[in-house]
Amino acid sequence: REPSEINIASFRTLSATYGLSLGHNVKMIVGEKDPAAAMRNMQVHLLPPQEVLSMFSSDRSKGLSKEAVAVLSQSGKSNRLSPAKSNWVRKWAQYIFGGFNALMWSAMVMSFLSYKPLGEPDPQVFNLGVGVLILAVILVSTIFYAVVDYNASQVMKAIKTLVTDMAVVTRDGVKVEIPSDQVYCGDIVHLSLGQRVPADIYLLEASVDLRIDRSLLTGESDPIPGTTKATDRNPFETKNVALSSTFIVQGSGVGIAFATGDDTVLGRVFQMSSKPRDEPTVLQRDIITATISISIGAVLLFVLSMLYWTFWTRRAHPNYASLNVAIINSMGCLTALVPQGLPVCVALALTIVARIMAGRHVLVKNLSIIEAAGSMSVLCSDKTGTLTEGKMFVDQVAVAGRSFPGNGPLPKESSQSLQNLIQIGYVCNEASVDERDGKTGEPEIRGNSTDVAVMKLALTNLVPEQANGGFNRIFTVPFNSKTKMMVTICKDLSSGRVLMYVKGAPDILIKNCTKALDDNGAEINIATSLSYIENTQIEWSRSGKRVILAAMTIVNRPLTEQQLADNELMTKFIEDHLHGLCFIGLFGICDPARADVPEAVATIRKAGVRVFMVTGDFRLTAESIARQVGIITAKVVDDFATLRNVAIAYKRASQLMRSEMKPSLDEPVKAIVITGDEVRELESRDWDVICTEYTEIAFARTTPEQKMLIVQEIKLRGESVVAVTGDGVNDAPALRTADIGVAMGSGSDVAKESAHIILLNNDFASIPVAIENGRLVFENLRKVTLYILPTGTFVEMMAVITNVFLGMQIPLTSYQQVIFSILHDVTMSISLMYEQPESDLMLKRPRNIHKTRLVDYRFFLQAYLFLGLSIGICCFGMFFLYWRTQGFGFFDVMFVFDKWGEGYKGLPLSALNSKVAVSQSIFYVTMVVMQIGNVLSTRSRRMSILQSNPFFGPHRNIVLMGCIVAHFVIAICNVYISTAPGSGNIFVFGFVEAQWWFLPIPLAFGVLLLDEIRKYIVRQYPESFIAKIAW
Repeated sequence: REPSEINIASFRTLSATYGLSLGHNVKMIVGEKDPAAAMRNMQVHLLPPQEVLSMFSSDRSKGLSKEAVAVLSQSGKSNRLSPAKSNWVRKWAQYIFGGFNALMWSAMVMSFLSYKPLGEPDPQVFNLGVGVLILAVILVSTIFYAVVDYNASQVMKAIKTLVTDMAVVTRDGVKVEIPSDQVYCGDIVHLSLGQRVPADIYLLEASVDLRIDRSLLTGESDPIPGTTKATDRNPFETKNVALSSTFIVQGSGVGIAFATGDDTVLGRVFQMSSKPRDEPTVLQRDIITATISISIGAVLLFVLSMLYWTFWTRRAHPNYASLNVAIINSMGCLTALVPQGLPVCVALALTIVARIMAGRHVLVKNLSIIEAAGSMSVLCSDKTGTLTEGKMFVDQVAVAGRSFPGNGPLPKESSQSLQNLIQIGYVCNEASVDERDGKTGEPEIRGNSTDVAVMKLALTNLVPEQANGGFNRIFTVPFNSKTKMMVTICKDLSSGRVLMYVKGAPDILIKNCTKALDDNGAEINIATSLSYIENTQIEWSRSGKRVILAAMTIVNRPLTEQQLADNELMTKFIEDHLHGLCFIGLFGICDPARADVPEAVATIRKAGVRVFMVTGDFRLTAESIARQVGIITAKVVDDFATLRNVAIAYKRASQLMRSEMKPSLDEPVKAIVITGDEVRELESRDWDVICTEYTEIAFARTTPEQKMLIVQEIKLRGESVVAVTGDGVNDAPALRTADIGVAMGSGSDVAKESAHIILLNNDFASIPVAIENGRLVFENLRKVTLYILPTGTFVEMMAVITNVFLGMQIPLTSYQQVIFSILHDVTMSISLMYEQPESDLMLKRPRNIHKTRLVDYRFFLQAYLFLGLSIGICCFGMFFLYWRTQGFGFFDVMFVFDKWGEGYKGLPLSALNSKVAVSQSIFYVTMVVMQIGNVLSTRSRRMSILQSNPFFGPHRNIVLMGCIVAHFVIAICNVYISTAPGSGNIFVFGFVEAQWWFLPIPLAFGVLLLDEIRKYIVRQYPESFIAKIAW
């Protein structure tokens, strides 16, 4: 079980029992077997840094040595959580009593009671045999459930191994990236934005804005700050520890791993906790609803049968059926209506699709989320790294009223302002530079895309040795998605001045600039440059560029050691110096849209899914990229002011229910761009209009909280399922809030943890794959269900009803019913799980999960009154045809009741029983043959078989032929092995002559022809009654 599946209670409870009476002998408890005791006694956070380093023989600058790592790797200790002990009792209870098995257990108990004591003084072995047979059905079903569940778990386990968490550590003085499960105690671990903390970490360094999301452990959504000093004696309240599997959602830090794997706090809690019961998904609820509906029908039929016997049969035909026989017959009604193979087929279908999607680089964390993807009606997509390549480069720079191309060396006779811009780009930067990449021989740059692009420009135009020798970084505040800026305080070693460099969003930082730098390095009033700055930002943004403003100021107040050691004091210090900045220049950064995104967006929109952009970028940049990828196509784009001025839209929205708030297909497409500041001002009625009037929407300059709010508001209005894509830390809240979170495989750990689906190839074009497969699995599950119900339940039920209510010898034995439900239905259903999508699958509007269910009244009409009745008539027709060949008319077989017995029609009972066995076998063979027409009919809802040829062309199904062969092999073995000499015929089959296999073939194709006519009417006359009741 994955750590992400654990819902752990708040540690506030543990804190209350921790106590403050710890001794002065502070030490780490190692090897404590009691998890609760181990956590209570955890005291490493109270030790000084040097003592913690010494404890693990580690060095702050060098980390662990290769020799130490080799010893640790051979110790058998790994940074993995041991698999949780499965609750086998609960699991097997679900296998044994889950699905329809509860009904089958009731039937079995009744059968045994009918044998004894209700059958005394002359108990019938047949009743005992029925009970044993039902028990056998339960055992077979249980084994099926267990095997399918095991296979599904193995598939999911294999899929999850495709995503590996990485960690950055220092070893032998070199920073290296390793799989997180190879982190050992004593490793110096570098924590960065978006990373999952790989072990329990004692913080040695922490940026001023370091924030850690502990919601996995505590359930509290607010991130806590990280510091290098213990703030509480309680290990769960202190802020100088980053616990395993929490996330860095802001800032960065460095620390030493002091606990790994099962010894971490998460590992200890994991040992004490059990997996909570998950909320059922939409598909699971649909299956539960179908199961309950069929079960209620089966119980009602049982009750009706017993009432019929009580008030009519036992009085009119007292010798026909005793109480125990009536119970057995009524049990037959109950079990006949139960589709035993359905739960197995559902699990198999989901597992098959999960494998297919994994093969197309789409990882699903939960099988049931596959179907939810097909119901997606709104997709809110991040821009950077999702719609765009995320491979940024500086295309232009602007200083002192002039712009220069940034995709190469800048002019050597560059001005002082240009030199300052490059210096800020190099120093105020979180990207790390390795000396040389072993493959290219060039410096390898790691970090977020924006910093990497700026660093590449700086390295091209600045000698790193000069930069490092001329400046000393004192303090850094990494980029923050809320403030939209990064700050670095450094010392100019040549002049001795302390400078504060800032880079970030122009529309936010320009408000803090009072001066600008001219070509000669002289400061001038910002007013003379404002027009140029604003026009440049607008021009670059309209072409899709991300614009970054660089500014600086001289720090005149001295920085004390106390301030540098206290993050809160440094935050206040920086805020005081953010006013009165000097504008230096602009970076224009290109992030090209992915080449296949426009086509993917068009495909998604054709499927009736609205695609919105939700980004932190500038409004014009967002609009430009949205146009490039096809999210916005309207010529006129509205804004917030336009929205508020359309009174008629507010009136129309006010007259709609929230579930109806979606754009009309009959009206022209309208587009709007809304900024984060405007999102704050939106009222409920504004959201009503946005969701009702606009098909194309882009949200710009949004914060993570606003992204989450946007998703929440959209979910409330007219949409079934809302999906969110993203790859960064700022996307995590929205990914969690969405019905379906989709993360990129190269995204941050926190994004992947928050998502339900991960695109391993980082390709937005894989989203249509997820939508198509989600829709396909729902359609194929409906087909599987439709295939099972007509013959596997309805015809079997009719066979039992004719015996119970019409006094006819039962046309189908209990064994034949069971074998049909367990083997035949499942075998043939497998072929339907591999059906290709119908031509209109990605052209239909998304399924409304509140209205369109897996089964509904139209579905039952098709299953029972059309296919079931047609197949039933054919099966009974062949049954009566055989009796006709034996000299028995219709009324010689029907309404016989207690007349049947020794001497009936001048025949001994043994001869009658022999004929009954043959007639039952013919009924069974006819069902087998009729299933060919059934499966060919249910392969498509509206397409003709001529358009969806199962043997040739794009809709061929190579699995179908194999399943048909297996289907007949099972039937032939049952009939002829049972009747072979010396077999004992324990299953009471009769020998079936060859003509009875061929006679039903025209009837099977007759059913197919009838369904072809129905499909033709549905296609040609979509407003007809037949079309309206079509499944």
